[in-house]
Amino acid sequence: MINIKTDSRKVVKGDTFVAIKGYTVDGHDFIESAISNGAVKIICEHGDYSVPTLRVKNTTKYLAEYLKDNYSKNLEKLKIIGITGTNGKTTTCYLLYNALLNLNRKVAYIGTIGFHLNGKMVKELPNTTPDVLEMYNLLYECIDNGVEFVVMEVSSHALSLNRLCGISFDVALFTNLTKDHLDYHKTLDAYSDAKHILFTKLKNNKIAIINNDANYKEKMFVDGNNNITYGFSDSDYTVTYFETNSKFTKFKFEHNSSEYTVVSTLSGKHNVYNVLSMLIILFELKFDVTSVLKIISDLKAPSGRMEKYYYKGNTVIIDYAHTPDAEFNIITATKEFAKGKIITLIGCGGDRDKTKRPEMARIATQLSDFSIFTSDNPRTENPQDILNDMIKGISNNKYIEIIDRKDAIKYGIDMLKENDILLILGKGHEDYQIVGHEKIHLSDKEIAKNYIDYKLKNNVHP
Repeated sequence: MINIKTDSRKVVKGDTFVAIKGYTVDGHDFIESAISNGAVKIICEHGDYSVPTLRVKNTTKYLAEYLKDNYSKNLEKLKIIGITGTNGKTTTCYLLYNALLNLNRKVAYIGTIGFHLNGKMVKELPNTTPDVLEMYNLLYECIDNGVEFVVMEVSSHALSLNRLCGISFDVALFTNLTKDHLDYHKTLDAYSDAKHILFTKLKNNKIAIINNDANYKEKMFVDGNNNITYGFSDSDYTVTYFETNSKFTKFKFEHNSSEYTVVSTLSGKHNVYNVLSMLIILFELKFDVTSVLKIISDLKAPSGRMEKYYYKGNTVIIDYAHTPDAEFNIITATKEFAKGKIITLIGCGGDRDKTKRPEMARIATQLSDFSIFTSDNPRTENPQDILNDMIKGISNNKYIEIIDRKDAIKYGIDMLKENDILLILGKGHEDYQIVGHEKIHLSDKEIAKNYIDYKLKNNVHP
């Protein structure tokens, strides 16, 4: 591993400590602690210390360039696949990771649901795409474990903050771009500019796979890349037919005058994009087409992605959908197979883009039979203020506000009658809620499952 640390608590004897000035914490405040723990060299922007010290103008930039100059060459041993976009990153990455495992390849996954290595969950990650030092450490761990392929979710934050400095990709995939992260990027143009950076970081055959139906797709076309398109519109890989229900999705696509049929356990039109883009990556990496198509039916969505629980003829679905587009997709997909009413439970995160709040509520009330608005991760905002932002402009009364998320989930389950569906959206796999600056244990899956079990055990009827 790399003997550089940015967290003084992780310093061991012989390490170099780089003092990074972050948004809330300044590493310079912990330099003495790092020295006490055994740091033999300090990289900082100011100050004099008892061990050899290098003062630089910007430690964040220095660290990225240092890693690039001294460690990036070894990364050429890895085939790195980067997937970016507002929605679909996690599902597509996870499908691809498991497909490569089924094809008997050594593979790692880095993204929203953690760091997975050769079929095992290694650890959770604080960000979809880790900081540059953590990223290099993870990639070196991949090399040490004989990994051939790394499948990575690439966030717009990581690209704009240069967390991928010195890291080149064998394949880049663009899923889509819809309203999200505008609290950070301010405009959709700036957001798309960040996504574009990934497509300037390609190596070898420069395989760039682009959703031809997506907004801002033109930003992802870079001269010199092998630009490959997919979608329902006329593309290099064109979907010609699809059908979906609660148990499977079947679709056909054409490529180079040949037609292929795919059956997947993932429901919804949005999962046609996810499954197809995963297939294209394998096709373009020259995997045997027959072998690839054989394993599709065995692939499952990651935890918290359209995850279903059943209760006396009703269905509870937990999904990570937390953007207007993702919310629209999940409700629309559910309407394809719903026999009863659809109840949607959703909130919006605090200290994040406020412009999407009324849009999220509008989509829920327009597409669902009833909506429950509740807390997501309120962070430092008053939860009621967030709900007030959400309900602005809603003219109907097909909703209720319940701030406490646990109570809201129970209320939604109690509403289920016969063949109804409760969508619990926004947090998916997450098992915490951020209140203030603290993470408090809260799992939608745990709450829903425990309450359903309680009602069944006590014979409480819908």
